[in-house]
Amino acid sequence: MRPAVAYLWLVALTLACLLPFSGRAFHTDDTLFVWVAQRISQHPLDPYGFTLNWQFTTVRMSELTQNPPLASYYLAAWAKFVGWSERALHLAFLLPALACVLGTYRLAGRFTRSPLLAAIATLVTPALLVSACSTMCDPLMLALWIWATVFWIEGLNGNRPILLAISAFLVTASELTKYFGAALILLLFAYTLARNRRIGSWVGYLLVPAAVLIGYEFATARIYGHGLITTAIHFSQSRRLSTHSSKGARVLVGLSYTGGCALPAIFLAPLLWSRKQITATLVAAGAAAALMMRGVVRLGAGAGSAAEVAARNQSWAIISAQLVLFLAGGIGCLALAVADYRRRREADSLLLLLWILGTFWFTAFLNWTMNARSLLPMIPAVGILLARRLEYFAEARMPRPRSLVAAALVLSGALSWWLARADSEAANAARTAASTIHRRTSAGAVWFAGHSGFQYYMQRFGARPYDWWHPQIKPGDWLAAPYSIVWPNEIAYQFPGPREDFAIPMHASATTNSPELSAGFYYSYWSVLPYAFGPVPADKYAVVRLGR
Repeated sequence: MRPAVAYLWLVALTLACLLPFSGRAFHTDDTLFVWVAQRISQHPLDPYGFTLNWQFTTVRMSELTQNPPLASYYLAAWAKFVGWSERALHLAFLLPALACVLGTYRLAGRFTRSPLLAAIATLVTPALLVSACSTMCDPLMLALWIWATVFWIEGLNGNRPILLAISAFLVTASELTKYFGAALILLLFAYTLARNRRIGSWVGYLLVPAAVLIGYEFATARIYGHGLITTAIHFSQSRRLSTHSSKGARVLVGLSYTGGCALPAIFLAPLLWSRKQITATLVAAGAAAALMMRGVVRLGAGAGSAAEVAARNQSWAIISAQLVLFLAGGIGCLALAVADYRRRREADSLLLLLWILGTFWFTAFLNWTMNARSLLPMIPAVGILLARRLEYFAEARMPRPRSLVAAALVLSGALSWWLARADSEAANAARTAASTIHRRTSAGAVWFAGHSGFQYYMQRFGARPYDWWHPQIKPGDWLAAPYSIVWPNEIAYQFPGPREDFAIPMHASATTNSPELSAGFYYSYWSVLPYAFGPVPADKYAVVRLGR
């Protein structure tokens, strides 16, 4: 297929996957990026100069946020012309999603003769499709990452300094969108050194984003009294220590999340590996899953309690089966990178190896939690490696049937779209809950516990977040809170007064966020899976008319 035709097909496919979710409610950390963007629209040089009660009490936004502000600047610029509605802001993030897919196609053309396969394998993953439905920074950071790599390689190939300068600019933008973007400096340095075998003038271009990052730290320290990069590092360290997970557990949960996020690697496995290799991988994954579910591997208080709750609710079989499959898929993704490097021993294969292993290491050992968003940067590299692996068999005169490759990608795309729909259903449920609570609390002040999208819509209806450290409630006020079978008594039962419960059923039979099914796409404290298929419990809420 000619590149122009391929680009058109990829644009059409991406829009078909994402446009149906453009009107969904804000979800999880969407709200933080939207609030920062609204602040930027009024005070463009002070993005974090406001306070927010996100969990327990009011804190400064500069202490709460763990991401740089470029994604919110992008939202603020977009909203100036199209407004602040959910659909308007979600449409803004269609562009980064398109840039990710098209950039993967352009980049894959440097590594394989099947760039279209690599781009489609990147698109039809849960990591990209679900993340692209949000207004968070991850797809934008990845888009800038991919195109920075494209311009860097093309600049080296043609000895064109202007392309290297553009790449340096995009690396800078990537790291100011999400701090992980700074890892691209090390990745491009290692790749170019392995390729050229010596340090040259190209190093100067990589010093630019490094200098900007240092300047950003000093600038934020002057504005807010503390450097925001240092704050993010301390936050990550403290959260990792609080979970008390062993290193082995972090590796296993990281493998589970990797396999679940890179779904095409699972469905294409029969075409990529021998029966003996697949059997050995499944046996190893089954043994690891048994250790995790039985508590032999120390997962930490949150994940351990989730496994116990799942067992009590007869969900252990669903969780275990998916855990084995995802662990095997995660092993397969890392094996793809290692096998490709061992076979080729070249700078290109080293780039892909370091790209995947570096992302995995950061997610498992440096990030504050395991989540699919942190593994998203490795997805294009996995897609390229899948194409290279299939190309290897074709060169060895053992070509795989194209119909089976297409079927695997279609199945992966269908399940990923299903998960995006389930995630959107959960997002919309929080908006519906806020509207229901607003109708049922017609007189008196309304307080609420909980955050994410639920907080955004409760505050839009005039409710105020409950401050656990400085409570201001009085008899006759209302308090609303979500709850589940995992934490049935955590919030609402602590307050005296008549209580009314209601539930919003989930119909998708899949979930990205369920303690009962040990699924946590955004947060792994009580999870061993990035998502789960099966019967999903309803979202439950309590409304209390406060007494004395």
